[in-house]
Amino acid sequence: MEKSLKQKIDILKQTDVYAPIVEALKKAYENPTYQFHIPGHTKGKAIFKDFKKLTGEKVLNIDTTDEFDNLGTLHPATGPIKEAQELAAQAFGAKKTFFLLNGSTAGNLALAMALTKKGQKIVVNRNCHRSILTGLIISGAEPIWVCPNRIEDWSVWGNIEASQIEELLKNNDDISMVWITNPTYEGVVSDIKSISEVCKRYGVPLIVDEAHGCLWNFNKHLPETALKLGADAVVHSLHKTGGSMSQSSMLHISKDSCLDCDAVEKALKLLHTTSPSLLLLASLDAARANLQSKSGLKLLDRAVKNAKYLRTRLDAIPNLHQLKGDFGYKTDVTKVFIKVDGLSGKRLESILEIDFGIEVESASDIGVLILCNLGNKHSDFKYLADALEKIATRDYKDIYYLEKRKHMPMLEPKIMMSLRDAFYSEKETIPKEEAVGRISAEVVAECPPGISILLPGELITEEHLPYLRDYETLEVVVNG
Repeated sequence: MEKSLKQKIDILKQTDVYAPIVEALKKAYENPTYQFHIPGHTKGKAIFKDFKKLTGEKVLNIDTTDEFDNLGTLHPATGPIKEAQELAAQAFGAKKTFFLLNGSTAGNLALAMALTKKGQKIVVNRNCHRSILTGLIISGAEPIWVCPNRIEDWSVWGNIEASQIEELLKNNDDISMVWITNPTYEGVVSDIKSISEVCKRYGVPLIVDEAHGCLWNFNKHLPETALKLGADAVVHSLHKTGGSMSQSSMLHISKDSCLDCDAVEKALKLLHTTSPSLLLLASLDAARANLQSKSGLKLLDRAVKNAKYLRTRLDAIPNLHQLKGDFGYKTDVTKVFIKVDGLSGKRLESILEIDFGIEVESASDIGVLILCNLGNKHSDFKYLADALEKIATRDYKDIYYLEKRKHMPMLEPKIMMSLRDAFYSEKETIPKEEAVGRISAEVVAECPPGISILLPGELITEEHLPYLRDYETLEVVVNG
């Protein structure tokens, strides 16, 4: 007899693991059939040999899509996929959870398409991910920009104050939604509880792009997830830090949210492929199960301890500095942003990679970002700290710094046209140097972190040029 969701949750508690998509894939693998359907490589039998050696036969054997082998469907969610999404909602504390392919980008696009309309005003932070801009271009909604506090010494955006949100809502009675990013890419955390309370007083929903905070619900030493602090919808990039495969994420609707879940699902159906990868979906299911398992929780606890160890070591290294929580904001301990006196971040990144075989998450003109991941061992951090100590006490010449390359603009955008009108306007491509004084017709955003240097409708100024070293031409609005 088919087990109920409650019975399956009970199994999860008793056995420490239950991942319905993973179980369904195992069953399909153990009971092979003659396949006359997609994908055309037919369980790896028609794959380039070198690729097959690289991946292994088993991976290709279970590379399938929904509707086959009793695996269920993604839209509408049925069978093991439906069960996996329900278990994820229970684990993260949501009313409804959607599995996402094409990363958190798909979730942000769906939220914009489902919940915003042309001409609506939406409060958005200046350092939002480019996918939010894309969503608003599609829907035609108009961003009302909130600029977070600047952490000038680090050339990064900081936290958003609840008072900033309240001021915008007070002065614009036609704002229909607040949509902010928390944490920042470098791990700076805003007071979501206070921001949520402001939004509730003004009767507007709050969406939080919590892409980099998917671990928060599973360890008391990490910040509180926005799902517990009053947000209506939250996006999580499980592939970034949660252990799922690249390109897989989750979108959660909170338990007390009044957002239209059906509208969100319909938007996702428009955006998602009609041949979803069961490998990616199973990896989301597996990541959730792992984060709830005893072994997974131990890994997360180890990651937090490793982060604290690294930070303690870094404090003792001369000429090296790390971004820490300060008055008015907190930081996620597992995201370590550092800088070394006399070295740009890009130069530090190249030294780490070439001389020590260490790859970091990203580098800016100021410093490098290090992620303390579930899979890293304590010995990894000892080696990293030893390497940084050697670098900080040697005389490395900083060639990269001489280029005066800038990473992320700390500028308030001067908006001359709406996102949508500028993006769909008649455009021309001109040399970058001739673009000053013109209106941008494109999103220019480097990944990582995917924060826009220029957005459609923004006036291009001399201040933008240091951030555009890799661009020879720009798209601008004709006669704009």
